[in-house]
Amino acid sequence: MSPSRRQFLTLTAAAVTVAACSPPENNNPATGAGGPVPDKPAKAVTLNVLDVAGNLQLTQPMIDDFVAKNGGIVEKVTYTKATAPELVGKIKAQQAANRVDIDLVLTGVDGLAAGIDQQLWVELLPAYASRLSGMNNYLAGAAAMQKLAGNAGVTVTYYPSGPLIEYLPAKVPDPPRNAEDLLAYAKANPGAVQYARPSNSGPGRTFLMGLPYLLGDSDPKDPVNGWAKTWDYLRQLGESITLYPSSTSETMKNLANGSAKIIASTTGWDINPRVLGTVPKEAEIGTLNGFHWVADAHYAVVPKGVPTDKQSAVLNLLAWMLTPEQQAKAYDKGYFFPGPAVDGVSIEMAPAESQQAIRDYGRPAYLQLIANNPIEVPLEASALVKAFDRWDREIGGSKVKK
Repeated sequence: MSPSRRQFLTLTAAAVTVAACSPPENNNPATGAGGPVPDKPAKAVTLNVLDVAGNLQLTQPMIDDFVAKNGGIVEKVTYTKATAPELVGKIKAQQAANRVDIDLVLTGVDGLAAGIDQQLWVELLPAYASRLSGMNNYLAGAAAMQKLAGNAGVTVTYYPSGPLIEYLPAKVPDPPRNAEDLLAYAKANPGAVQYARPSNSGPGRTFLMGLPYLLGDSDPKDPVNGWAKTWDYLRQLGESITLYPSSTSETMKNLANGSAKIIASTTGWDINPRVLGTVPKEAEIGTLNGFHWVADAHYAVVPKGVPTDKQSAVLNLLAWMLTPEQQAKAYDKGYFFPGPAVDGVSIEMAPAESQQAIRDYGRPAYLQLIANNPIEVPLEASALVKAFDRWDREIGGSKVKK
C-alpha cells in the first residue's frame, strides 16, 4: 500500500464508543434467536435485505457474487429499499407481530443510531467476531466508525465524507469561503442554498455535524449543551431556505436545474451524480474555513427475531463481503468514494468501469484535502438522535418537502 494511499485513508480523530443495549431473553447475544447460531444453515435460505442508505449500489455485486458461489448457504436474496426515517417503524411493527421478515438491514449512521436507541438489533459482537476476521483488517477510519456501532452492527463500507459545498461555477463564480459568507449568500439569494433533512441525508447529516467545528462551538460532540452557535446559525440560515428536500438526490437535481445554487455535498455525492449525468461534469466543490471532515460508514445490522439459520447465512455473507477482493467493488462509480472499509484495497483491484469512472470524474484535490484537514467521527447514537429531533422541531421539520 502506497504512503499516499495510507495517508488518504487514515482517520486522525479519536473514536466515540456507544454503550450496547441489552437484548431480550429470547435473543441472547451468544446464541441468537431460538438457540445457537450454526456455522452454516441446515439448508439454503432466502435472505430478505432492506437498504435504507443506498448501500446496495456498493454491495449488491458482492452479495450477488456470494449467492452465485454459495448456493448451499443462500438460495436467493430479495432486495427492498426504504428511507432511514421509515426504518424503525418497519422493524418495530414486525417485532411486535412476532413476524420479522427483514433479515439484514444495510444502513447509515442514522438508521444504526435509531435502532440502537430502540434496542432493535441483534448483538453480533463480540459473540461472532471470530467469524468476521475481515474486521481485523479495517482501515483506521473504518475501525473508528465501527466503535460507533457498539456490538450491534458491522461496518461494510467507509468514506471521509464531508461537509462540502457544491455549485456550478457559471452560476456561482465567487463561492463562499467561510460559514459567514455562506449565510450572507443565502440571505442575498433566498432559496438558493439547500441541504436535505439531516435524518435522511448523508450530506445533510454531515453538514449538521460539521458546523460546530466550522463555527468554533464549545463542544462539537454535544448537540444539547455544546452547539449554541450551530443552532443559532441554522435558524438564521433557515430564514432564507424555502424548503428542505427529503433526500439528497433531490438537492442534486435542484442544483442541475438551477433551482438551487449551492448545496451540501460529500466526496461520493460529488463524484457519482456527475458520473451518472444527474449533475453537470463541470460542477465544483469547496470547503469552508475551519473545515473538519466528518466521516461516514454503512453498516450491516440484523433485527432481533431473525431465525438462527438466517443469522448464520448473514454471518457467512458478511465474512465474504469483508475480503479485499469483494471490498474492491465498493469503489463503484464514486458513490461512497473511496468506499472500501478494509486495508490493502487499491483502485487497481476495482472493476474496470469503476477505475474509469474515478479517472474521469474523481478529484486529485481530495488527496490533499484529506491529508491536510482533521477527520472526526460522527456523534454517538443517542446524541445523533437528539440532534435530529431538535433539527426537526426547531429548524426545518415544518419545511421538509413531503
